[in-house]
Amino acid sequence: MATAGSKNFDEMLNADGSVRPAYEEFRQWFDGQDTTWLRRQDAEAERFFRRIGITFNVYGDDAGEERLIPFDMIPRIITAREWRKLTRGIEQRVRAINAFLQDLYHRQEIIRSGRLPIEALRNNEAFLSQMIGFTPPGGVYTHIVGIDLVRTGPDDFMVLEDNARTPSGVSYMLENRETMMAMFPELFTKVPVRPVSDYPRRLARSLRACAPAAYKGGKRPVVAVLTPGIYNSAYFEHAFLADQMGAELVEGSDLRVMDGRVCMRTTTGYKAIDVIYRRVDDDYLDPLTFNPNSVLGVAGIFDVYRSGGVTIANAPGTGIADDKAIYSYMPEIVEFYTGEKPILQNVPTWRCSEADSLGYVLDNLADLVVKEVHGSGGYGMLIGPTSSKKEIAEFEQKLRAKPGNYIAQPTLSLSTVPIFTKEGLAPRHVDLRPFVLVSPDGIDITPGGLTRVALKKGSLVVNSSQGGGTKDSWVLDE
Repeated sequence: MATAGSKNFDEMLNADGSVRPAYEEFRQWFDGQDTTWLRRQDAEAERFFRRIGITFNVYGDDAGEERLIPFDMIPRIITAREWRKLTRGIEQRVRAINAFLQDLYHRQEIIRSGRLPIEALRNNEAFLSQMIGFTPPGGVYTHIVGIDLVRTGPDDFMVLEDNARTPSGVSYMLENRETMMAMFPELFTKVPVRPVSDYPRRLARSLRACAPAAYKGGKRPVVAVLTPGIYNSAYFEHAFLADQMGAELVEGSDLRVMDGRVCMRTTTGYKAIDVIYRRVDDDYLDPLTFNPNSVLGVAGIFDVYRSGGVTIANAPGTGIADDKAIYSYMPEIVEFYTGEKPILQNVPTWRCSEADSLGYVLDNLADLVVKEVHGSGGYGMLIGPTSSKKEIAEFEQKLRAKPGNYIAQPTLSLSTVPIFTKEGLAPRHVDLRPFVLVSPDGIDITPGGLTRVALKKGSLVVNSSQGGGTKDSWVLDE
């Protein structure tokens, strides 16, 4: 059972052990089930994921083995009231990020105003000078955004990270829900849960709404998903989304530039693409403009993009908005572009590039979480409270050598939700990644998102590459 009275906020249980309203109906159903049957369903869920091949690769793993992301069958439940507040904050933040990118690649008013130092851009690899002066079709830079949230109290949600490049994980959100509905169909007749299964249709509609100037109407704009190939860690998701949207899954070798358009090879000849949902990093998009050694992209695609022949989603250069050093300025960025105070707060952050902050961080390494500015996936970070003295000492050397490469944050008391274990329900720490679609027609937020869970007791690391799992995220209907 989840522990009542824990110092962390538990999303299912009050401090006295009573069940919170969000979980009342689910808990009533759960307590009425046979434990042996639940264990069989738990094993069946794992077999289901293996059958459909929902696995991922871990970069740097010598074995090169595809792994199954562990799935926990106890849903994470969010009330309609909580979700309303979250969506207001998420929409405000996404609007600000898009306006920020438009400004950075044009007049840079936020730098002129002194709200953002020029040093935040100078020598920042995520800022692409090739995008200066160019506005993407529809004025949309970040077509798909993932906002990572953590919770520390009943009404205390904070943004841990913004993912404005190519946020992954939405296929797991969809498969988690499908698995739950297949295993426990009667549960969905008892608890009113908002659906997520129409996400691929909404994604396709949102992408089509961003067609380039070269699209002249008539048939629907042609959408394709550009993948680096089968060895990419998220290849399953690329293939899954293309299939679900009814779009073509293409690699760079399938494409060529013809008559000012990007065209894909088909059985009847080459066919122009209007919108490319690319899952290839900026540096590998076009060997003529970026990395000349890239074989993953398309030679000349960037020139076609700038001349209005194709839409690239997300736009090249959006990575500057989710850079961890920029993250620390997000409260100022939100206020600058929306004229409003941020609805969702940042996690307090020290920029190690600043002498005073660096001094504080070095004095308190054992109590802090330190991250690389350009890092992801839980790699290259230090979690002070769970690190040995030797690990802290080694990390201190790296920090002193390149302080500008790091930011630091306090170790938060993340909320816990129940997971299913051999001994029954047990609390584990979680985060939440809602997925946001942006088009000229507006901002569309899918209810829920991907809940990542640290399956090891006491662990705060939820990344799948570091042993974390996922679970279905429920937003209750009104």
